[in-house]
Amino acid sequence: MMSMDFAAEDDWERHRAFLAVLREGSLAGAARSLDLAHPTVRRRIAELEQRLGVTLFTRAPDGLRPTDVALSLRDPAEAMALAAAAFTRTAQTRSGEIAGLVRVSASDIIAVEVLPPVIAELRRSHPALNIALSPSNRNEDLLRREADIAVRMVRPAQDALVARYIGAIELGLHARAEVLDGHRFPETLDDVRAIGLIGVETDNAVLRGLRAQGITLSSADFTFRTDSDLAQLTAIRAGVGIGVCQVPLAARPPHPPLIRVLPEIFSVDLDTWVVMHEDLRTSAPVRAAFDALVVGLNAYLAQPSDAASIAVAAPRNA
Repeated sequence: MMSMDFAAEDDWERHRAFLAVLREGSLAGAARSLDLAHPTVRRRIAELEQRLGVTLFTRAPDGLRPTDVALSLRDPAEAMALAAAAFTRTAQTRSGEIAGLVRVSASDIIAVEVLPPVIAELRRSHPALNIALSPSNRNEDLLRREADIAVRMVRPAQDALVARYIGAIELGLHARAEVLDGHRFPETLDDVRAIGLIGVETDNAVLRGLRAQGITLSSADFTFRTDSDLAQLTAIRAGVGIGVCQVPLAARPPHPPLIRVLPEIFSVDLDTWVVMHEDLRTSAPVRAAFDALVVGLNAYLAQPSDAASIAVAAPRNA
């Protein structure tokens, strides 16, 4: 049975050690991640086990193996780590100085393809500001402070969030010019299917949005399938087939411009928001990052679509 006789003022260091071992799988790895001596981590784990009255790890040939109890404690420990990080960031940023760490979450495509230049410009203006960027299609929980700022493709529902609407990012079908060579320029989805369509293995929001417009596609229609948006984009750029790409992204260097097909038939809008917790609106670094993301994403949305004009002006092999 777990003992709850904790000394709250020093237990967090033991919890940090526990979480580090859980993440790294060994005392040595945890010591490196925490910048502590190996014996210090071992002692803190032993002390935590003694206080809880349970065994948290057992030895294994490849390191330490967490017990069922340790695995059940992972989520609470992760929540404590997030809360501690948010506590520190909030304390450090009330001075008005634009410095310290701001955590940003965005979808894979936005995080990898769109935000790096925005963040580069932000850091040129505020070199003491550090950004932790989480590329994920999961909506990280701003209320639990999993992120300070999030770029979301759905309208936030929670009242405790501050949200700025950016606009709708249009998705369309695109391909490299070489993919269309030797084919009649696609005029129907059947033409696209005949050339080769890149898509997903499982149902997603894009397919559901198309169904609402009367366009039905399933995994059986795709000659290349992956649930990774980044892998789909890479496949389009590599010439694997025709796939869904954000229209403002299709013409961006350094990659060859992509040609858009069926713009009148195939179009999906992704409403885009920049969101933060209302408690952070007075935090100078979070506010600076929030404003930079709004400006950068508005500029991304407003850029001309050369790819779409290519598709209209120069149909190939029509």
